[in-house]
Amino acid sequence: MNTTIIEACSCPMFCQCYFNSKPAGHAMAEMAGHEGHGGAEHYCRANNAYRVNKGTYGGIKLDGAKYWMSMDLGDDFSDGEFDWAIITFDPSVTPEQREGIKAIMGKVYPVKWKSFTQATDAPIEWTATREKATAKLDGGKAGEVVLNKFQGQTDEPVVIHNLKYFGAPRNEGFVLMPNEVEAYRLGDKAFEYKGTNGFMITFDINAKDMTAKPKG
Repeated sequence: MNTTIIEACSCPMFCQCYFNSKPAGHAMAEMAGHEGHGGAEHYCRANNAYRVNKGTYGGIKLDGAKYWMSMDLGDDFSDGEFDWAIITFDPSVTPEQREGIKAIMGKVYPVKWKSFTQATDAPIEWTATREKATAKLDGGKAGEVVLNKFQGQTDEPVVIHNLKYFGAPRNEGFVLMPNEVEAYRLGDKAFEYKGTNGFMITFDINAKDMTAKPKG
C-alpha cells in the first residue's frame, strides 16, 4: 500500500514525538501550582486523513480509499502504549477494503492502544497541492485539518528526509506545513488546535514488510 497522509497534531512545529518518548508539554493554567503537575500536561492529539494512492490486500484493490484517524499518543509512550484512537471510514470504502486497511495499519503503527474504536462512517474530503492541504470529516462537522505551505529558503517545499515514520519501512519525507486548524469535534474526546504542527507524508509498505518482524 502506498498512502499519503494529511497530518496535524497539538505539538509545536516540528512534533517532538519523532525524536523523544514524550510529546510536548502544554500549559494548564487551571492546574498550575497543583502538586505533581507543574502547570503543564504532556499529550499529542492528532488528526490524520489518509488517501490510498495504490494498494491491494488479499486480492482486493485499495486504490482511492479514504479514512481518518483521530488520536492521543498520551504523556509517555516509551513503553509502546498510546492512549486512544478512533478510525472513521468514508462510506465508499467496502468491508473487504476496511479489513485490509486495518491489518496494514497495525503494521504501520505497531503499538498498543488503551482504547481503539471505529466510528460511524462519514464522508471525507481530501485535497492537497504544494501550497495548501485540506481534509474534512463530515464536511468539517466531525473533524478538520487545514495545512499551509511553510516558506523555505526557496520556493520548494521544506522536507525532512531520512526520518522514520512509526513502523512504515519507507516514506518520501515529511513535507512541513503548519496547520491553520486541526480539530476533532465529536464526543468527549473532542479537541481543536490552531497554528501547531502539520505535515504531509507518503509511506509505502509491501507484502514482505507485512511478514517481517518489527525492529527494535
